[in-house]
Amino acid sequence: MKIKITADSTCDLTPELVEKYDITITPLAVSCNGENFHDGVDITPDALYEKIAASGQLASTAAVNLQEYISVFSEALREYDAVIHFTISSAMSACYQNACAAAAETGNVWVVDSRNLSTGIAHLVLDACEMAQAGMAPEDIHRELERRREKLDVSFVVDTLEYLRKGGRCTAVAAIGANLLKLHPCIYVKDGVMGVGKKYRGKLENCLTAYVKDRLAAPDTVDTRRIFITDSGVDESIRASVEEAVRALVPFEEVIHTRAGCTVSSHCGPGTLGILFYRK
Repeated sequence: MKIKITADSTCDLTPELVEKYDITITPLAVSCNGENFHDGVDITPDALYEKIAASGQLASTAAVNLQEYISVFSEALREYDAVIHFTISSAMSACYQNACAAAAETGNVWVVDSRNLSTGIAHLVLDACEMAQAGMAPEDIHRELERRREKLDVSFVVDTLEYLRKGGRCTAVAAIGANLLKLHPCIYVKDGVMGVGKKYRGKLENCLTAYVKDRLAAPDTVDTRRIFITDSGVDESIRASVEEAVRALVPFEEVIHTRAGCTVSSHCGPGTLGILFYRK
């Protein structure tokens, strides 16, 4: 059986991995200052930051709509026997609901609610690609991925609370207090929603090193197959120091750097970085 793997742009996979595994990406809509774009298609995160800075207005995002999903699934089913599609957490967007409605229309589509974001989704997508290549049936892949998603450890540290404040995810008072104290909170995903964890204080690079040590403090509980280091725009020196800290703590077989797309970046702003991996 030939299975096509598709995913929303919120999975933040690199173009190289998308090409390697022949993954079809469905882009979310991004709007800024009256202009409309598609995530990763006709706008990049850096270009989006420039528009936000120039207008003073935060960008907004919208789910992939029903007709767009139907078009993508129908096109895939002309060549493949089944489709497995991944969406951002159903608690964060209407993507899952829309994809399920499209799947009911086309048939032979299994929609996975990742209950996650960014490269937390990417872990599931790459696993699905490997399972499909191994000949697993789509219903078995779907069932296994719903089990694995509960083992994901997804978190990130933000450099500025300004984007979260403008987006209504952080009060103005909290943002001012954090900025004055040079606090960098850790945002984590649990049960499909975001929560605020430990707050780090000081220079971003030092905070990220401390964050990595905290997340990987129990190496025996970590699945060492793969880890993503995903950021929304940081200096290369910071990426390198984070990878050095990761490798010093856990012998991962694969360490993958990715850049967050416009959807994730529009909500967290530049300077955000996270490590995303499985627990055993």
